Amino acid sequence: MAQSEGKGPSVTGEPVRLVRRRRFSPLTRRILFMNMAAPVVLVAGLLYLDDYRQSLIEGDLDGLTQQGRIFAAAIGTAAIAGGSAENDAAPPAPDDDERLSRELAQQILRRLVEPTRVRARLYTAEGELLADSRVLGAAGVAVEIAPLPPPREPPDPLTRAYNAVYNVILNWLPSRVDLPPDREGPNASLADFSEAEAALRGEAGTAARARTAALGRADQPQMTLSVAVPVQRFKQVLGVLILSTDSRDIETNLRVVRLNILQVFIGALALTVLISLYLARTIARPIRHLALAAERVRRGGQIVRVGVRAQQARTGRPAIPNMSSRGDEIGDLSTALADMTEALWRRLDAIESFAADVAHEIKNPLTSLKSAVETAARVQDPERQRKLMAVILDDVSRLNRLIGDISDASRLDAELSREETHPVDIAALLRTLTEVYNAADAPEAPRLKLEIAGDGRLVVPGLEDALGQVFRNLIANAISFSPPGGMIRIGASRRESVVEITVDDEGPGIPEDNREKIFERFYSERPSGEKFGTHSGLGLSISRQIVTAHGGTIRAENRRDAGDRVSGARFVVRLPIEG
Repeated sequence: MAQSEGKGPSVTGEPVRLVRRRRFSPLTRRILFMNMAAPVVLVAGLLYLDDYRQSLIEGDLDGLTQQGRIFAAAIGTAAIAGGSAENDAAPPAPDDDERLSRELAQQILRRLVEPTRVRARLYTAEGELLADSRVLGAAGVAVEIAPLPPPREPPDPLTRAYNAVYNVILNWLPSRVDLPPDREGPNASLADFSEAEAALRGEAGTAARARTAALGRADQPQMTLSVAVPVQRFKQVLGVLILSTDSRDIETNLRVVRLNILQVFIGALALTVLISLYLARTIARPIRHLALAAERVRRGGQIVRVGVRAQQARTGRPAIPNMSSRGDEIGDLSTALADMTEALWRRLDAIESFAADVAHEIKNPLTSLKSAVETAARVQDPERQRKLMAVILDDVSRLNRLIGDISDASRLDAELSREETHPVDIAALLRTLTEVYNAADAPEAPRLKLEIAGDGRLVVPGLEDALGQVFRNLIANAISFSPPGGMIRIGASRRESVVEITVDDEGPGIPEDNREKIFERFYSERPSGEKFGTHSGLGLSISRQIVTAHGGTIRAENRRDAGDRVSGARFVVRLPIEG
């Protein structure tokens, strides 16, 4: 079952797409159509059976021709009147008047065709009808007879339904042969039979004609098959024997074959439908569930139901159905959607937390600024006004610095996800940073010492500017905690599949309880002599965000001397190598 979408009002003013149920989903219909197309086309071709039908016609005509030759030979021997018929061994003289005897021909013809369903007509060479197995009596009082069908019970409803369907199929199926109409009745002349021309030449002729009165009826034969053979005596053509029969046996054989094909087709079609429905159930239904779950995630838990009336309900955090046990592409899709949803919720939580932290951090300098401005408006002493203006300028600078850092942190995620990564030479990057910091003309500033282990080829995939910001933040943090003239050691080495970078300082170290807290946003624990508000507390948080986006880790620990005393802090960054 699938669902369609309409639009309706929502509590937020955004149009809400209402989910409506369909009897069959479009995907189910497509699967059914594609799976049923092949067997339908195949059975349509099999039901055509025109070649098979033609072979049956040719077989019946061959049998009827052999039968006609036998009948003609018997009539040409026993139904001769006049001439030298009493001397069969000698050929007739040129002046002999040999002809077929009507009485003898009728008797012989009736006896010959009695055990068969064949209709026989005997014509003289001049076209006069001498005998017809379906006609009794002389001309003018002739009575046409026809064989009656065998008695049978009335068809049951299922048989009638099948006959109706068969009639429709029979009328729908084309034929490659355009047959002339059959001419039945006692008044048919020799000229009405095109095959008689071959018989008058001493050869056998065949023909098939359509029974127009029975076309489209499954219970009636559709054709009349006829052969014309010459009745000869010593190569002299005395008459033409025409044998005709209907295509009842052919239609019966075709009917049986088509019925068997239809039975197999119905079974195959039922199996195809069941397999298609099962396939649609295993594909369309899980996809629909995933789509509904994604819709709930998009609306933040707002579920739209359609029943007697549309109603909306607010639930907790929606989850994507876990279909990973399927082991197929849909399972992979559910896993990817679940991971994406989890990342989305983490991002939303981070945004909410970040917004709260920003509001809290900006509130402090704004409160101080407001107090200083209000006080400056009431104070008349120039010295005190100068001090208040210094406080105002300091708060404005702090706000400007804080807003800049917040802006950098807020767009960092977008930049990391949008930019393409490139190979970054960590060793070259650290050499450049070390040279820049050591080139500063500050006698009491800490010095940087770089130590690169191995051959110095340390390449990782990433964004060079972002990784440079990480190391600048760590170096700036180490400088702020190092004593004047101290030493900051930077080490880089390869550890199996990662590049490990360490930044060591000679400061007071990190309180054990705050080793993870220092990576939180706006957390700042500065040296005692440093001016308040110099740092926003976002440096280490941004560093961890960048390293995590590169698939790496960052941690903080304390260095200890031989006496197990804290001798400084150490930051360790691990990044996966290229490839």
